[in-house]
Amino acid sequence: MTIETAVVQQSEAKRWATVAVVIGCGIGAALQVGKVAIAASMLQQNLGIDLAAVGTVAGIFAVLGLVGSVPAGVVIAAVGARRVLLCGLAAIALGAASGALAPSLAVLLVSRLLEGLGFLLVMVAAPALLDRVVDVGARDVTMAVWSCVMPFGIALALVAGPIFDGWRAIWWASAAFVALLFVLAGVIVPEVASRTGPARTGLMQEAAALARRRTPALLMVLFALYSLMFFALFSFLPILLTERLGVSSQSAGGLSALAAAGNVVGNLAAGNLLARGVSRIVLIAVAAFVMGASALGIFLPVLGGWGAFFLCLLFSATGGLIPATLLATAPAAAGSATMVPVMMGLLMTGSNFGQVTGPITVGAVVSTWGWGAACIMVVAAAILAGLAAWMLARGDHKRVGEARDPA
Repeated sequence: MTIETAVVQQSEAKRWATVAVVIGCGIGAALQVGKVAIAASMLQQNLGIDLAAVGTVAGIFAVLGLVGSVPAGVVIAAVGARRVLLCGLAAIALGAASGALAPSLAVLLVSRLLEGLGFLLVMVAAPALLDRVVDVGARDVTMAVWSCVMPFGIALALVAGPIFDGWRAIWWASAAFVALLFVLAGVIVPEVASRTGPARTGLMQEAAALARRRTPALLMVLFALYSLMFFALFSFLPILLTERLGVSSQSAGGLSALAAAGNVVGNLAAGNLLARGVSRIVLIAVAAFVMGASALGIFLPVLGGWGAFFLCLLFSATGGLIPATLLATAPAAAGSATMVPVMMGLLMTGSNFGQVTGPITVGAVVSTWGWGAACIMVVAAAILAGLAAWMLARGDHKRVGEARDPA
């Protein structure tokens, strides 16, 4: 082995170690989303709250993302993704630890806001780092793997949650896990310069111009609709399965984790299909249709419990096509490497909208009218997603799909 070959191999090893740690940070951030679903019954009993309040605990996590995702992208473009990633991990760990000590619902909600701030920073900074670390040819596959962090983190929380004897223990464990990721990221993840050099002035103006463009705006809307559908179901799936199947909370957590893991299948399949040249519009439209149709059988009492669970698997796996496709499209839609973090911020704005509205609305309507009412909003979101995909097809998606590297 020559010295040059050894250096190249060492560089490749460092690159993929960075990718692994960054994806791990995303999983740690996503775990904070899933822990509420598995702790829902514990929160109800310990704090004496109803399902609507549990939905607020889940949904308030993403409130800051509604207004802060694009500014976070601008900050990343200006000061560097690594610093923002570390700040995000620190905020999550502090928020989770504060939540574990919360004496009341009000304090818990404040701690969830801090967790949400950290989640926002991680989920915007991490894909920007990945875009700069991996080769352009590996972008679609890498972004498909990155899109797995949300379902994987949620599944991890659902599987591990029943091990603990209370929701406070779950919060402490999640804080410790993210603290470990903070150390790993600090040691392994390097600061990576933008492909276009240092940040330029006028970033907020460029960000505003990007948000007004047709394709970025539609991608944001599609992510919002997908996120709304996903979290409308998965924020309460353990409770739904317990009621429909009559299983224990631990079994419901395992089944919910299996359903969430199904989303990973769709994420990875999207990366493979995109690499084979399958239309991005077709993937989005088909996934939205299947999610909407599946919701009818999940929330309405037309099937037995196990039939509804099979539809949960289909809902999750097919739905996974959407975020992977949107994330793979985002770097080209940004128009320049400097704007990639801002484009990711736009997608996170959409994602956070769904994370806020999905749990809070479903928690309220189920408490008032029962599970059947939840399908109305999911089906409506699926129809709107199909319409947005059609509008994207009428626009400049071909240019986005064909772009290989933002200038």
